[in-house]
Amino acid sequence: MSKPLIVQSDKTMLLEVDNSEFEACREIISRFAELEKSPEYLHTYRISPLSLWNAASSKMTADEIVEGMQKYARYDVPKNVINEIREQISRYGKVKLVKEETGDLVIVSHEKGFLQEIGAHRAVQPFIESVTPEKILVKKEYRGHIKQALIKIGFPVEDLAGYDEGNKYAFNLKATSNTGTKFGMRDYQRASVEAFHSGGRNDGGSGVVVLPCGAGKTIVGMGVMQIVGAETLILVTNTLSIRQWKNEILDKTDIPESDIGEYSGEVKDIKPITIATYNILTHRKKKGGDFTHFHLFSAKNWGLIVYDEVHLLPAPVFRMTSELQSKRRLGLTATLVREDGLEEDVFSLIGPKKYDVPWKELEAKSWIAEAKCVEIRIPMEEDLRLKYSVADDREKFRLASENPEKMRGIRAIIKKHQNSHLLVIGQYINQLEEISRTFEIPLITGKTPLGERQELYQAFRSGEIRQLVVSKVANFSIDLPDANIAIQVSGTFGSRQEEAQRLGRILRPKSKDNTAIFYSLISRDTNEERFGQNRQLFLTEQGYEYQIYILDQFIQDQEDNAEAVTV
Repeated sequence: MSKPLIVQSDKTMLLEVDNSEFEACREIISRFAELEKSPEYLHTYRISPLSLWNAASSKMTADEIVEGMQKYARYDVPKNVINEIREQISRYGKVKLVKEETGDLVIVSHEKGFLQEIGAHRAVQPFIESVTPEKILVKKEYRGHIKQALIKIGFPVEDLAGYDEGNKYAFNLKATSNTGTKFGMRDYQRASVEAFHSGGRNDGGSGVVVLPCGAGKTIVGMGVMQIVGAETLILVTNTLSIRQWKNEILDKTDIPESDIGEYSGEVKDIKPITIATYNILTHRKKKGGDFTHFHLFSAKNWGLIVYDEVHLLPAPVFRMTSELQSKRRLGLTATLVREDGLEEDVFSLIGPKKYDVPWKELEAKSWIAEAKCVEIRIPMEEDLRLKYSVADDREKFRLASENPEKMRGIRAIIKKHQNSHLLVIGQYINQLEEISRTFEIPLITGKTPLGERQELYQAFRSGEIRQLVVSKVANFSIDLPDANIAIQVSGTFGSRQEEAQRLGRILRPKSKDNTAIFYSLISRDTNEERFGQNRQLFLTEQGYEYQIYILDQFIQDQEDNAEAVTV
């Protein structure tokens, strides 16, 4: 059989799905390239400078990349692609930011003449004092800004300037949790902590750990906190996440509750371990005014800042982070994809990718549930199709998303999985309210009071209720370990990160049947179908395949199976 990979001179790669070496090839190229399209037979990957710099930061060499491509390439790999890979990999670390004994911040490089070229660049000049053949003197307050400027002109700087240790705060991880179960970090969790910390050297201490939902990113965060041993500020997406982080810390460490502070819209409590929401940090009394709570970053001498769900980090927090480069910074996420295109800012301000493990690898070891993805294409009634045909693009998407025929799909899935823990997830509140009324399932939205949310989540966990309808508040940071069926009825256009987060809701390992099914209901022959293909890119890259059904075909299959069981 011929090889599965075709490498093209425009730095795209075509990977043949129906090939015995498909999975082995994908495992290598997904470490240094980004998946762009994933139709049935040929997946398209693109090599970019950022994808190569992230590969370099995780210790992948140019030789490994080139040899991997050549091993699976059907034709000779174009020389310009090989040259580009070697050039971009060599650029990571070609310039280094170091602190001299005098305390000065300087940029150095083993290629001396190269510094003159950088120093003369307009994007760099506002942040530097002087340029000599040996070094560039950086204005101390612009450590983050110079890193952003350098990556934009194609030179990702390796920051070796070190960190302020912050106020010391030592604690231990428990061997047995409060619930009486044995606790120990899994091998990949320990490896990610060590990759981030790098033995306390200056080449560690800042960066992003990428793990799927359900793989224990909170535990990685606690492991880093423990090894750093300093007072820590943890930034999370919402108040519910604060409670979940706090519960995990109390359950698995010997940190007393009196040392854990909450900083949110409800409480302003600063302690050695403080957990705050992104929302409170970006609050301001009037548009264009000062951010009311940015003082939190300097309220204590933090030794570590943890950014949970770093792919959702708001732009104003990026700006503050550019001034916090002397602090150790850990980003946690299931996906580095940002819909706003600010991946370079994550790389330069939080740090490069330090650890990543393929979702399917964790699934194979039963650390996360084995998941199946099913897309059901829903027809439109004639009147709605006519209305759709004359609408603008945004209205088209909404009409397709709220297609009433999706109710038939939901009914069929609920009937098939009557005894499962099932979530219906969507974007549009009117649609979710109708689903909640029609099927008599409790509904959680952003307007649901926190206490009521917690009660419903707890009832779901205990098995008192087995079905929940949830809005996009459930995209992140809810812990529902028994959820094993998700029905996505609508989403945010082509958001790949949202697709990953929603699948993540059902990936926590199950005590009995360790399988889960993620259903997406898509209106047939609409722009929702096109956006759906984009949404699926990230999960396809992780090795998931989507089974595709037409609604009537899916319903008929269920009826046939039911008849077969009866017979």
